[in-house]
Amino acid sequence: MAKRQDRVNELLRREISGVLQRDFEWKNALVTVSDVDVTQDLKEAKVFVSILGGSAPGILDQLERKRGFIQGKVSKRVVLRNTPVLMFRQDKSAVRGVEVVNLLDEVSQLPTAPLEDEESSGSI
Repeated sequence: MAKRQDRVNELLRREISGVLQRDFEWKNALVTVSDVDVTQDLKEAKVFVSILGGSAPGILDQLERKRGFIQGKVSKRVVLRNTPVLMFRQDKSAVRGVEVVNLLDEVSQLPTAPLEDEESSGSI
């Protein structure tokens, strides 16, 4: 069953991503579907959405309001006995990744101590 769940997860992720890309316009925000986690009985699916820029709570509210529309579009392209009920969650891993990269850039700007070989060669 795990292989089937994985295939359904990936298929739903691709289709939901397509719907969000074709039918929604996000002002000053990049919205991507990073993962989908469907339950074993395929009745519910958590959709993890990465949001860079924009208002994350506002975007999640809009997705929840348009859930029926999104499910309808997905059900036309994905043939399952029951279309899972979509529940949208924010995936903050992309934001954390950007923060880590920014911190690494800041660390690379800090002065470094001289290497031991440079110190010893100058004292001869």
